[in-house]
Amino acid sequence: MSQPALFTPFRVRELELRNRIVIAPMCQYSAIDGCMTDWHLIHLGQLAMSGAALLTIEATAVEPEGRISYADVGLYNDETEKAIGRTLEGIRRWSNMPIAIQLAHAGRKASTEVPWNGGAQIAPGHANGWQTVAPSGVPFNYVPPTTLDKDGLKRIRAGFAAAAKRAAHLGIDAVQIHAAHGYLLHQFLSPLSNQRTDEYGGTLENRMRFPLEIFETVRASFPGSRAVTMRVSATDWVDGGLDIEQSVAFAQALEGKGCDAIHVSSGGLSPAQSIPISPSYQVPLARTIKAAVNVPVVAVGLITEPTQAEAIVATGDADLVALARAILYDPRWPWHAAAELGGQVTAPKQYLRSQPSKYKSLFAP
Repeated sequence: MSQPALFTPFRVRELELRNRIVIAPMCQYSAIDGCMTDWHLIHLGQLAMSGAALLTIEATAVEPEGRISYADVGLYNDETEKAIGRTLEGIRRWSNMPIAIQLAHAGRKASTEVPWNGGAQIAPGHANGWQTVAPSGVPFNYVPPTTLDKDGLKRIRAGFAAAAKRAAHLGIDAVQIHAAHGYLLHQFLSPLSNQRTDEYGGTLENRMRFPLEIFETVRASFPGSRAVTMRVSATDWVDGGLDIEQSVAFAQALEGKGCDAIHVSSGGLSPAQSIPISPSYQVPLARTIKAAVNVPVVAVGLITEPTQAEAIVATGDADLVALARAILYDPRWPWHAAAELGGQVTAPKQYLRSQPSKYKSLFAP
């Protein structure tokens, strides 16, 4: 049997990936004052033994006001860096899986309650709440954000640069910049949330300007041998919003700036979105962007079955598939996919005896 495409190696800049399965960033809402806790060691540690090729740390705010909630992870001072370092030290003692981090700013979607407590926005002046910022004063919920002025844009650029340098100091293998799901950089890209009249608003070229500046800032602040990628929402799923044609242009601009990969998601910007959710529903968006650029493209979104993931990679719709909820439900998803498709995964030696006799070659040496 020929080797399944899902289990062939892949290279992103100088990062060698054992297969085409990456773990998407997933917020845990379990930090204290931006600092990772023991939960993150348990959560990320188990995923580091999954057999996937890359583990991505959840959306990590570049300033306190950039957190989605008061319980989000940050990388903006010595304390938050030390907490991530402690987590990474524990993981690396037992796993050599490469680790990426998603650097983010929530913009107008910040200052919220944690999801299991309803996720509502918390107004400034209330416990665990603060004033949000955005490209324009258009609220996502009910609290109008403060429009970012030139000093605010400068501060956020500096925050991304500093976080990228801290990530490098921590030995992070790659940075993913979050420009999706309705957060700050996506807010600049979408005409629904960006109503500026200066050089950062209006035309697509202007709306792309700040996200591209952030990319350039991070790229300049992170070692040249390590990858910097971008996660995008390819469409708002709202008439008059960001659409796939504009996202193709953004992807091409990112490629021109030296972006190493583009992770294609969608939605998250407007409560009016109408998403046709079904298995692989975002794969056509990834396929369209992949056809327009020469950098690796990652597909994500209701990819739950091994044969489904194999088809995405084998047909060239995307170079890599990202798992989120599916791997929370089944932290050994790559093992089971390898068993079904005839591939191999890396497993801890402590778990080698779990290999069923009928899968003699499941675990790679």
